[in-house]
Amino acid sequence: MLRRPGGFTLLELMILIGVIAIFAVIALPLYSAYVTRSKLREAQTGLATYYVRMEQFFQDNRNYGSGHCAVAPPSGTVAKNFSFSCALNGTGYIAKAVGMPELSTQGFTFTVDEVNTRRTTAVPSGWTLPTDNCWITNKEGACS
Repeated sequence: MLRRPGGFTLLELMILIGVIAIFAVIALPLYSAYVTRSKLREAQTGLATYYVRMEQFFQDNRNYGSGHCAVAPPSGTVAKNFSFSCALNGTGYIAKAVGMPELSTQGFTFTVDEVNTRRTTAVPSGWTLPTDNCWITNKEGACS
């Protein structure tokens, strides 16, 4: 009686490598898009919090500041993937979050103003700019 030696044949190993490659081709782009979408929440949460802080200042002082916005934009650990800024415009303001260069957030720009109008004003190539006043949440232009 002949015993077949244990182990895998070259054909079996090649099939396994092929299956792993197919999973990698499908999973990596999906994971990359998921990570980018999660980073967009950083800007959206930062701007929403900033809007509340500016409104609290307005309630206390009846203005948004003089010369520059009265409340400092988010920074530090809140602003890892976006740079935040604020500019007065007459009796209101516009707060902006711009994606940092060389990161997966590059090309995104979000704004909010004194009446809580949320806009996505720029997106990178491959993303669809939403037609509504909202903050984008995925490549197809869906908003929150």
